[in-house]
Amino acid sequence: QIEGTSTSVFENLESLIAEFVNERQWTNLQFKRNERINCNISITVKKYVESENRFECSMTIQSYRPIFNSTYTSTVFSTKDDNFFFTFQEFDKLEFRADVIDNDLTALIAYYVYMVIGLDLDTMSPLGGTEYLQIAHNIANGAQMLTTSSKGWQPFDDDKNRYALINDYLDSGMEPFRKMQYQYYRQGLDAMHENTERGRGEITKAIELLKTARENKPMSSFPQLFTEYKRDELVSIYEGHGNASDKENIYEILMKINASQSSYWNRLKK
Repeated sequence: QIEGTSTSVFENLESLIAEFVNERQWTNLQFKRNERINCNISITVKKYVESENRFECSMTIQSYRPIFNSTYTSTVFSTKDDNFFFTFQEFDKLEFRADVIDNDLTALIAYYVYMVIGLDLDTMSPLGGTEYLQIAHNIANGAQMLTTSSKGWQPFDDDKNRYALINDYLDSGMEPFRKMQYQYYRQGLDAMHENTERGRGEITKAIELLKTARENKPMSSFPQLFTEYKRDELVSIYEGHGNASDKENIYEILMKINASQSSYWNRLKK
C-alpha cells in the first residue's frame, strides 16, 4: 500500500523471508520435502518510513494439513496480525537464535513458524507440539524486552495478540482444545477414507472437547477462531449426514461458541 517508493527493498524483504522460512531447519525432526507443512504468509505493508527503516504491516498466515489417503487439505491454523511492525534495511541478513531475541522481524516470523509447527504436530499425536509451542512462548517473552518492541507482544494489549495467543494455547484449561486437534484430524478426518461414519463419530467427540475447552476458558479466542476457519468443513461433514441428535448437539455447541456463523450452523441440521 506504499506509493512513490523504490520497490527493491520490498522485493529483497520478500525474498529473504521466503528463504528464512523455507531453508532454515526449524526442528530436529526429519521430513521429506513433500512432507513439509504447507503454509501461506501474506504481508501487507501499510506504512514505510525509509529514514528509520521502519515497516508497519499486517500479516495473514494460514497452514494446512493433508488428509490421509485423499487429495483434500484441511486448515490447521489461520490468523491475521494487524500489528506486524519491524525495522529492516535493504541487504540486512535474517539470522535467528531462539535463546537470543534481538531482532523484531526474525522474532515475528520465528514465533509464527513455531506456532504452525506446534499446532501441526498436535494434530499428529496428543499434545505432540508442546516442545515447539514452548519455543514460541519463549520468543513472545523475549520479544517484550526488545527496544523496538511494538504492540502485539505485551501481555495486556488485548486477548488476541501474540503473547496472549500462545499463553492461552498452552494454558492447562485449554488442554481439551489441544487434544481435540488430534481427535479431529488424526482420528476423525484421517479415518474417513476407511470408514466415513466412524470418522464422523470421532469428529463429533472432538466437538465435545471443543465445548469443554470453551467452558474451561470462556474468554479464549481459540474455540471461536477454530469455528471460523472450520465452518465450511464442518458443514460438509454433517450436512445431509449423521444422526439428528448428534447434529442438534453440535449445533448448540457451535452456536454458543460463535453465533455470528448461525447461517452455517443451521445447515448442519439438514
